Amino acid sequence: MRRTPRQRTRARCRSEDGTAALEFALVLPLLLVMALALVQVGLLARDRLLVEAAARAGARTAAVDPSAANVTTAALAAGPGLDAAKTSVVIARSGARGDPVSVTVDEEDPILVPFVGWLVGSSVHLHAEATDRQEFG
Repeated sequence: MRRTPRQRTRARCRSEDGTAALEFALVLPLLLVMALALVQVGLLARDRLLVEAAARAGARTAAVDPSAANVTTAALAAGPGLDAAKTSVVIARSGARGDPVSVTVDEEDPILVPFVGWLVGSSVHLHAEATDRQEFG
């Protein structure tokens, strides 16, 4: 018995049932990882801005205050989301009044979003430096 064109079309449609669901199931994990990676990039960009703000605030304080403790406190206060245990503040002074003072802020920023750590590692090193002129000495 020969099939009519209509019967052949129905048989082909039945054989393709579920292909869209299968393709979606194969692509969905990749889309989710990409979305999570974008969230992590946003978090890293925020922390990069905090590190830069901390370096600028530390340089402003170092320009008017000779105390290293005050400079470190001001730098960490300017970056409220920074982890003080993973952040280092280094002050480099040279000379007297009018000479530059540099403040360097480094932080090891952990990867917080799940499934992204195996793509880029467990942490990212962030670094910022700011220089200002000393107003004392």
